[in-house]
Amino acid sequence: MNSLDITVIAVYIAGCTVLGTWLGSRSQGLKGYFLAESNIPAWAVMISIVATETSTATFLSVPGVAYRGDFTYLQLAFGYILGRVVVATVLLPAYFRGEIFTAYQLLQDRFGGSTRTTASVLFLVARSLGDGLRLFLAATVLQHLTGWSTGVAIMAVAAITVVYTFLGGMRAVIWTDVIQFSVYIAGALVALTILVNKLPGGWSELLQTARSAHKMRLFDFSLDFTRPFTFWAGLIGGMVLNTATHGADQMMVQRYLSARSERQAATALVASGLVILTQFALFLFIGVSLWVFYGAFPPAGVTISSDERFTYFIVHYLPTGVLGLVIAAIFSAAMGTLAGSLNSSASTMVNDLYRPFTGKTDERHLVRVSRLLTVLWGCVLTAVAFAARRLEDNVVNNALAIASFVSGILLGLFLLGILTRHVGQSAALVGVVAGVSAVTFAKFGTPLAWPWFALVGSFTVFVVGLIAGLVISGRSELAGTEPVTQE
Repeated sequence: MNSLDITVIAVYIAGCTVLGTWLGSRSQGLKGYFLAESNIPAWAVMISIVATETSTATFLSVPGVAYRGDFTYLQLAFGYILGRVVVATVLLPAYFRGEIFTAYQLLQDRFGGSTRTTASVLFLVARSLGDGLRLFLAATVLQHLTGWSTGVAIMAVAAITVVYTFLGGMRAVIWTDVIQFSVYIAGALVALTILVNKLPGGWSELLQTARSAHKMRLFDFSLDFTRPFTFWAGLIGGMVLNTATHGADQMMVQRYLSARSERQAATALVASGLVILTQFALFLFIGVSLWVFYGAFPPAGVTISSDERFTYFIVHYLPTGVLGLVIAAIFSAAMGTLAGSLNSSASTMVNDLYRPFTGKTDERHLVRVSRLLTVLWGCVLTAVAFAARRLEDNVVNNALAIASFVSGILLGLFLLGILTRHVGQSAALVGVVAGVSAVTFAKFGTPLAWPWFALVGSFTVFVVGLIAGLVISGRSELAGTEPVTQE
């Protein structure tokens, strides 16, 4: 990179930090730090949802999916839209019935403190593993783009994100998400435009070549549960997976609670599904365009994997200034996910673990603890990212898959709490153990494709918890005691 590219990146980073500092001066109390006083407009909440679920891996790996395949990955987005509708109609009303800071407070009201603690710990473990490894993957990409070492790249992304999250809280996270979304979409569109313009026949050559090679194929109606990108895996598996990730994950629930009303939160959530559909289509089209481009201009003397094709194009074909913009876009994708993780993890630790166990109620004290935990969580994610340097790629991918298991388990717990009345805490925890066992077996003991894991986890938790609740209720009646739902 030359001085212009470095200046573009530096201005972007400085802007995020200044924005976080300014917004932090306006945050007061826990509700200000964690929920932005529940005064964020629906359109900003919508963009924050999208930016949070868009990581560097999405920015660079989704094009790789289309490069080696076609558009069938987009079928997942149809299920994602349905999943958001389910969350908006079934789970969202429960989050707005009273003043809460985390999703897991509902589990205490319904089941008891042990269930809330279990769910919170599961969430924190999943976040530390999943987002620490996402930080590592983002640093690996930045290493290729900038020439930095992996360690320096890890520290750079983590430090910048911790600073503005520490200073500004949820308000800073959401408004920087809006900026980051704009930056990475602009970067992707600029890169696509330059790519197409380098083809001798431009758009007509691109579309004709892609269609003749069936790269634009969208639907696959085969009933093969070992394949991740079929219509049924996308519609059903994707729906349950998205219901879990967006209905039972504190990182997403915190954004809904930052909206001005339940109706605005629901609008933001469902609309974000349409934006994700469009965004996936953009990244997949970039992948197809790369396939056509490299067919016309194959790189000489190098072997590049499909996931590295976009990175190679960015480094070798983008002009000065534009390269800085696209690297800033990759920073944006990484920082958006990481910032949401830091703030939601600190919120869960303070509200679900620290406050119940210490009994502290002083707002100033709790905000100070929240800021310290933001830094602590940044250190945890950094440590996981550094540890990941010793892992093989397949181990990293497996760890990321295991981290995603938790969303289905938590969804099963929430459905037990909302849809049943006789299931108590003991039965719910039995369901959790069964769900963890079932998903672990599905991953390591069967060829089942990953979009189905959340369905396996949530279904097992719900059914086993339901049966265990009936058994426990029956024993209580035989013993002459009244069954209870909160233990």
